[in-house]
Amino acid sequence: MDDARLPSTPIRRVVIAGGGTAGWMAAAALARTLGRVLDITLVESEQIGTVGVGEATIPPLRTFHRLLGIGEQDYLAATQGTIKLGISFENWRAQGHRYIHSFGSSGRDHWSAGFQHFWLRGRQEGLAGDYADYCIELQAAHQDRFSHLPDYHVNYAYHMDAALYARFLRALAQRHGCRRVEGKIAEVETDPGSGCIGALKLESGDVLEGDFFIDCTGFRALLIGQALGVGFSDWSQWLLNDRALAAQTTAVRDAVPYTRAIAGTAGWQWRIPLQHRVGNGIVYSSRFMDDDQAREAFLSSLEGEVIRAPWPVRFRPGQRQRCWEKNCVALGLAGSFIEPLESTTIHLIQRGIVRLLQSFPGVLSQAAIDDYNAQLDAELQHVRDFVVLHYHATERRDSPYWEEVASMRLQHRIDLFRETGLVFHQPGELFAENSWVQVMMGQGIVPARHHPAAAVLGRGDLQRFLGDARRQVLETVARMPAHMDYLRRYAPAPPPGLQQAGTAAQDA
Repeated sequence: MDDARLPSTPIRRVVIAGGGTAGWMAAAALARTLGRVLDITLVESEQIGTVGVGEATIPPLRTFHRLLGIGEQDYLAATQGTIKLGISFENWRAQGHRYIHSFGSSGRDHWSAGFQHFWLRGRQEGLAGDYADYCIELQAAHQDRFSHLPDYHVNYAYHMDAALYARFLRALAQRHGCRRVEGKIAEVETDPGSGCIGALKLESGDVLEGDFFIDCTGFRALLIGQALGVGFSDWSQWLLNDRALAAQTTAVRDAVPYTRAIAGTAGWQWRIPLQHRVGNGIVYSSRFMDDDQAREAFLSSLEGEVIRAPWPVRFRPGQRQRCWEKNCVALGLAGSFIEPLESTTIHLIQRGIVRLLQSFPGVLSQAAIDDYNAQLDAELQHVRDFVVLHYHATERRDSPYWEEVASMRLQHRIDLFRETGLVFHQPGELFAENSWVQVMMGQGIVPARHHPAAAVLGRGDLQRFLGDARRQVLETVARMPAHMDYLRRYAPAPPPGLQQAGTAAQDA
């Protein structure tokens, strides 16, 4: 479609279809940045439940909060939030094995070679400890410690109650002029000439006209999919899981500063600790486990009292063929879904919003639309490949599920690292080189050789280099208090009786 078929009228009225995390993140960001030049309306229905698997985040959310002027202590207290330093992967390489993929960097890189090469040479000569010894965030996670350090940047993210987060953002968006409308969408009206969306007709008979629409209607994709007919690219050939159950339980111990991802016979379970409760879930493949088996396995593993009975989620992994079509952008589940193994659901919403703000047109431009879609496609596929790595780099063969996932490969990336210690990485990719290194080595892929740059140091210099790096990590972590001791002083959440429980389902 060329520019001539797009309306040339200025964009002044923005309508967001759907609330939850995706809708209110978009509303808050647009209202905070463009609220003085745009009329922003969000329509949602309290009667429509949302998915409820978006309670763990990754570090870029902190930047998003700074852009919106959100104070960290206010946010953590309002959402029962805790700190997340990484993810503990249990039973992924083999039954009983555990490793942590942390958000931190390991050691110090040289411009010619990553730290893993110097560590590899040190291991060969008996001079290096475990790779985990050289990362502050990883060691802090192992020891359940955290604090903000004035002399060192600790890279971290959050666990949070997603329903409370949506409520928190709703208040922010409304303070900056966003109007909320309660109601169900009955019809999406499109212009017969341009094909663009013109209005949303509600069951009440009210009509919400707009120049630009944001689809946050979840898997239904009422605007981008049903009204505009944009197809969906299915990724089931790479990601086998297609169902989930989620539940909330009371906390039986202090929250740890990491998410737990526990592999089972036909999928995996998550544990996300908040200040007063725990988010739990199981993600599985219906080809290898039926719903009753999954429910039994899930319920038998839960700790604490169940606050809300498990609710089911059915999904197809994949992405919308175009997340921006005509005058509509899809965010959240309306645009894509990659299972929450690396907690990327909220991040992909955030990236969609930030890219939209950066390219927000005064009038519609096909060039801007094409650029947005190309950038988002590249990011989605990178995230998909990183999630796929966890399944394909495994030694497990103890069930038909693991036999099948192990038969597939990200062959180039894995072979490159195994043979040379190098990581195929393109500028702008979400997961940095050290993330690929931690996951591949955590799952047993150890390079056969190191870069020649690591051989330049003499043995004594290498020993001092590695020893100093390890010592700095251990001394820094030793100064940190226990994670929950720190949070109780820094950003304590009100007791559950004084805060709305937030147990309604929430958008991913």
